[in-house]
Amino acid sequence: MASQLRKVFGSSRTKSSSHPRQKSTDSDDAPSNVHRSDSQNSIGRSFLKGSPSPSKLKDTESDGRTTPTPAAPQRTAESSNDAPAAPATMEPKTSLSIDIPGRDGVASQSVELPKKPAKATERKPDPAEKTPVPTSPSSKPSFHSRSSASAHKAEYHPDNAYKYANPKHYSARPETYHRKSFSQAACESVTGGHAANGSEHDIGHNRGPTHALNQAADSRAANGTNGMASVEETRLQEDANKERHWKRWGPYLSERQWGTVREDYSDNGDAWSHFPHEIARSRTYRWGEDGLAGLSDNHCRLGFSLALWNGKDRMLKERLFGLANNEGNHGEDVKELYWYLDSTPTHSYMKMLYKYPQGPYPYDQLLRESRNRGRDVAEFEITDTDLFDDNRYWDVFVEYAKDADEENAVSIRISAYNRGPEAADLHIIPQMFFRNYWFWPKDEPEKPKMKQTGDYVIQADHKELGRYHLYCSTSPAPSAPAPRRGQAPEPVSDEEVAPELLFTENETNFERLYNGQNKNVYAKDAFHDHIVPAHRLEKDRPQPVRKTRTVQRTVTRTVRTPRSVAAGSTDGDGADGEEQEQQYDEEEVEEHVDEEQEYWEIPEDAPPTRDYVNPAKEGTKAGAHYVFRQVPPNGGCAVVRMKLTPRTPQEDPTVDDDEQFDGVVESRRSEADEFYSKLVIGPMPDDMKNIMRQALAGMMWNKQFYMFVQSEWLRGDPGQPAPPPQRKHIRNHDWRHLHMEDVLSMPDKWEYPFSAVWDTAFHCIPLAMIDPAFAKKQLDLFTREWYMKPDGALPAYEWNFSDVNPPVHAWATFRVFKIERKLFGREDLDFLERVFQKLLINFTWWVNRKDSGGANVFEGGFLGLDNIGPFNRSEPLPTGGVLRQADGTAWMAFYALNMLNMALELAKHNPTYEDIASKFFEHFIFISDAMTYKNAGDDEGLSLWSDKDGFYYDAIEWGPGNSQVIPVKSLVGLIPLYATLTIEPSALKRFPSFAKRMQWFLDNRPEMAERNIANMKVAGRADRRLLSMVSRERLELILKRMLDETEFLSEYGVRSLSKDHQKNPFHVNVGGEDFGVGYWPGDSHSPMFGGNSNWRGPIWIAVNFLLIESLQRFYQYYGESFKIECPTGSGDFMHLGHVAEELSHRLLRIFTRDESGRRATNGGVPMLDYEPEFRDLVHFYEFFHGDTGKGLGASHQCGWTGLIAYTIFSTGASYGLAHTPRTPKSTAAHYFDEHLTEDNRSEAGSIPYSSAYSRPPSPDEL
Repeated sequence: MASQLRKVFGSSRTKSSSHPRQKSTDSDDAPSNVHRSDSQNSIGRSFLKGSPSPSKLKDTESDGRTTPTPAAPQRTAESSNDAPAAPATMEPKTSLSIDIPGRDGVASQSVELPKKPAKATERKPDPAEKTPVPTSPSSKPSFHSRSSASAHKAEYHPDNAYKYANPKHYSARPETYHRKSFSQAACESVTGGHAANGSEHDIGHNRGPTHALNQAADSRAANGTNGMASVEETRLQEDANKERHWKRWGPYLSERQWGTVREDYSDNGDAWSHFPHEIARSRTYRWGEDGLAGLSDNHCRLGFSLALWNGKDRMLKERLFGLANNEGNHGEDVKELYWYLDSTPTHSYMKMLYKYPQGPYPYDQLLRESRNRGRDVAEFEITDTDLFDDNRYWDVFVEYAKDADEENAVSIRISAYNRGPEAADLHIIPQMFFRNYWFWPKDEPEKPKMKQTGDYVIQADHKELGRYHLYCSTSPAPSAPAPRRGQAPEPVSDEEVAPELLFTENETNFERLYNGQNKNVYAKDAFHDHIVPAHRLEKDRPQPVRKTRTVQRTVTRTVRTPRSVAAGSTDGDGADGEEQEQQYDEEEVEEHVDEEQEYWEIPEDAPPTRDYVNPAKEGTKAGAHYVFRQVPPNGGCAVVRMKLTPRTPQEDPTVDDDEQFDGVVESRRSEADEFYSKLVIGPMPDDMKNIMRQALAGMMWNKQFYMFVQSEWLRGDPGQPAPPPQRKHIRNHDWRHLHMEDVLSMPDKWEYPFSAVWDTAFHCIPLAMIDPAFAKKQLDLFTREWYMKPDGALPAYEWNFSDVNPPVHAWATFRVFKIERKLFGREDLDFLERVFQKLLINFTWWVNRKDSGGANVFEGGFLGLDNIGPFNRSEPLPTGGVLRQADGTAWMAFYALNMLNMALELAKHNPTYEDIASKFFEHFIFISDAMTYKNAGDDEGLSLWSDKDGFYYDAIEWGPGNSQVIPVKSLVGLIPLYATLTIEPSALKRFPSFAKRMQWFLDNRPEMAERNIANMKVAGRADRRLLSMVSRERLELILKRMLDETEFLSEYGVRSLSKDHQKNPFHVNVGGEDFGVGYWPGDSHSPMFGGNSNWRGPIWIAVNFLLIESLQRFYQYYGESFKIECPTGSGDFMHLGHVAEELSHRLLRIFTRDESGRRATNGGVPMLDYEPEFRDLVHFYEFFHGDTGKGLGASHQCGWTGLIAYTIFSTGASYGLAHTPRTPKSTAAHYFDEHLTEDNRSEAGSIPYSSAYSRPPSPDEL
């Protein structure tokens, strides 16, 4: 296989001694001369190393390794593995030919991606390149002459023997939508969303990938691996072993740094007003950077992003626009159309799409309409404007691809397609910049520097990163779509488009913002002023010129027509009457009239009146300005190719040849297909593959370098004016130990560009599917001493680190541990033990701080559910008293069971943990019993369970014997279902001390073991024991309400509030103020918690995911003996395994196409559902309308909504098919793999993932 891979991809690798790397201040721990071997095709066991202390973070990478200076590798004849040098003259190739598969009766075709013709003569190295180059452009021929004669072997080679390699992949087709590039795991699908080949249920019992999965699982179990490792898996292993730093470069640039707490130095804590969008282009950031489709290193020292201009906007489009929290009728909201299309875990390949309007961007209209709308009205979106009518927009695709033999070299391909009906101009301005760290100290440190070192070459020098080059290739002229199918696109001319290199400083423009004096002549927003005349200050703008244009005006004029005299108009004796006055009919007629109109306009190409950019061609921010004139309509294409690399042109000929450049990009894309194809074993609708691929791409793109050193933020910077004194007490003043400087998983890099601890826990489930090392590191970081408070509290989020969120960290930790064991066949016990020990501190903090009365009933907080109750649960009650929370107590019981489960796992290797498991068993019993709690002097106690309604409610307690329940049927009453765990008889046999302690409770505390929990004395299927807050009788009552479509059950999942409250809202009057809860299935009608989220009716993927897992655990115990009507009143009775599957499929309906081709998440927007350039694109919203499934809230909440990828992975193959018999044993193996047999194998017969959940029962299970 290794030799086959070399044959397919070629090799630019050299032997270990051929790539010497010089060490810098953050050099790697691994030997600098270690490179990937072709024989490294398996993933071995890896353990996450500890992160460095905060004091070392400035000099080291976030994972402990140090950064090598990316010195150019020296190639020698003895060490090179490159192909023999090509002849000096070769037949020039002007395009890359690709095949387009036929569809809907249309024959297949072949088209070409535009390229510049290569020169016939070989370019000779210029010795002068090793010496400083004058800042003015060189008169010598540029390396962009595109000589194709090179000793470098192209990385990409067609070879039909390798199924993932396709040199004619149709993603490159100029006039075709780029969504085709997520093929293999996202194949082209028909309107209905079913597989085009019609083979989705052709296996065995028409139920999905049974035999294929079982055979694969048995093979992996026998080998102890997950089969032959893909190229991307090998990269992951190299990165984990610190042999190569594949994750140094990634999409770590934020999409919104403005309006964040980090940048807020105001005296009132109003972060949105202190740093709004309007000044972001001119003001320097203190704690990060942002940009469009951005790339950066893992400490955001050097960043790259895209800027665009359509010739009409008042400024460049260099960051996404959206409303601040106080500007939108439902809080902050991004007003752009963009999608994350692809990314591998190492970011060896990434792809993003941004749809850029050709008309003026409606900044003012979006703001005005949103301010004029109330909270009971839907948000005004960009799709509500006429901006995309007649397809007058650009599809701008940005692709990043790393070299196989140099992880620090990134090829960048920007492809822009004119979808409109007319030719249009487009300015593409890729930008590179250093994060400003020199402006803040009192004594300015050494600044990094960029400069032009040759024709279209930018050199960037940084004391830690070393030297990088950005090669800004000249581009071919735009091309028109092929006139006929099968023909090549036609370039509009033979002239190449050469960029103008621009340089400035990444420093604040005080002149523009404050009418002050700039520290440096050249400011951060210089490119706007240089390119967009209307952006310049009034005193610097060119004079407008008088122009004329022909306009068509509609005029209305009145036309009079004579009215005819009626026949027989005579006098009485038959003679003609007296002569009558002529009558007229009048009619208004509209006419179109052309007329000449004079107007004044600033010419687009008006030269600047002063130098905005540095004529010396140096600075800390640089750009390459490409201007594409008259790009043809209906799919005309403009392409920019650039490369960021530590290598010189002699060492990397891909910067000198378009075909080799595209070969690198296509190789990485093909390897991404190979990697993701392993997640699709067996038949699955193509649309489902597409959804899963985009969901995981969003998980990868939502990584962000997040820096927040709390003590420095509170104190202010020595080189700047001191912050207002009152600012120190606005927020987070008791988190001075906090030092965050890592790549973190964001909920949404625009709407929530900050870490949130309970969001992160859910993120890690889909992350673990493809990169368990990154998922484990996220969970580990939040428990490290520079994140977690000394008292054990975990940091919630930057607006208030002390806010309390549901304790799901233990659940996520154990789930990630088990997913890695199931999918990759390895156990990271070091990770599990390290996080478990820190969670012991956190659990103690919960018990001491949130159980004020010592009654094991928890109160105060749970911001994660925001407005679910009538009162703000993070503030004192207006009624007085204490809020006893059913969900708070249930969350803690859930926490205790997860800690118990982790302790039993660790006890397999260290018997000390058996006693700790017993301790958490006791915690679970006491917490569960507290759902019926007693106060001093009470005999009967007070219960959070309502026998009348068969549901759990919160209660307000004013003192002994004085309390009142709050009869709101919400998710609060369903969360007790989460606290469920089955104990295997083998576990009780293996851990006798734990079994003895458990039996003692059953014998000596029978009232506690029977009152509020399932009867632990009764054994279930296969002699299992059940630990659950919910008895069988209560489970049936809760599920009857949860599965009622007139209450909780929606066509798209489980609502967060019963629909019964639509007709019967809850109200209470306190001190003349009305508090209530009504059914709001869409956006929130309240400003509570910012007004941009809503838990009073919408569907939330994360809590549904936990409900599904809980039902499967119940099924593991009850099996076929427990069936319930689903939906309630339907007459269809299902066991709980089928109910769980039904809920999973309802969640999938949010994203999949229905019979008419609509996606519920699109909210009925025809353009999104049916237009060819939109219909395969999927947004992953924060929450979804409880009745229609429309996406709401953050539009790129790929975090916990990304859980849908794991749902597809688990049940996608069964979507739309009849239910299949299954057993509790197969359920346990498929979903949890929690309990192993004595021979250390799961009950399904293998440790790695298997399809036991979907397969027919084996004979021993019947």
